[in-house]
Amino acid sequence: MQTLPQRILSLMLIIGISLLLLGGNAAIATAAPIIPNANELAQAVQEIESLDAMRTGLASSLEGRTEAPTKQTMKEVCRPVGMRAMQLSKENGWQVQQIANKYRNPDHKPNNLHDQIALAKFNQEPELVGFWDRETLNKQTGTRYYRRIEVESTCLACHGLKNSRPQFIKDGYPQDLAYDFNVGDLRGMYAVFIPDDIQKAMQDAIK
Repeated sequence: MQTLPQRILSLMLIIGISLLLLGGNAAIATAAPIIPNANELAQAVQEIESLDAMRTGLASSLEGRTEAPTKQTMKEVCRPVGMRAMQLSKENGWQVQQIANKYRNPDHKPNNLHDQIALAKFNQEPELVGFWDRETLNKQTGTRYYRRIEVESTCLACHGLKNSRPQFIKDGYPQDLAYDFNVGDLRGMYAVFIPDDIQKAMQDAIK
């Protein structure tokens, strides 16, 4: 398994190659293309790797616990990841989301065709860790980075067999779909949208 720095380097290499390809394709489409800023894309990759490392670390805190998870457990393990995603959005002008087909929180359900295609891509390519694409989201053009989320053993305390879910989840999430997972399954993905106007402002600042 790759370490966090190794994963970041691998993903940055993918970004570098993709930037070259995008630059060539975009130049054909328009005389003045917005080329994604490589530094900001690299920052997005690093931030999401750190976010996933946080998720893994918090989930590992459940190891060895004999008591059933409670609402407090969810606040300690799941909520900090969501709060950090919101913080990254606010600090950088990005849109950072967690998205899954089998969601528990309705805010995490796929909202458009891009979401569905990305999730399908991760399902079809189990070795794929992350990728990015040019998209229009909410009438804004920009770059969107996707990163897979996998199920770990400690996740099964709340995301294992349907009938084994803690009672507070059954009561609080009547439309819950996030169960019957196994270790290594695709849990969902992070999606980071970087609008072009932010990238253009960064490019102008460098000139």
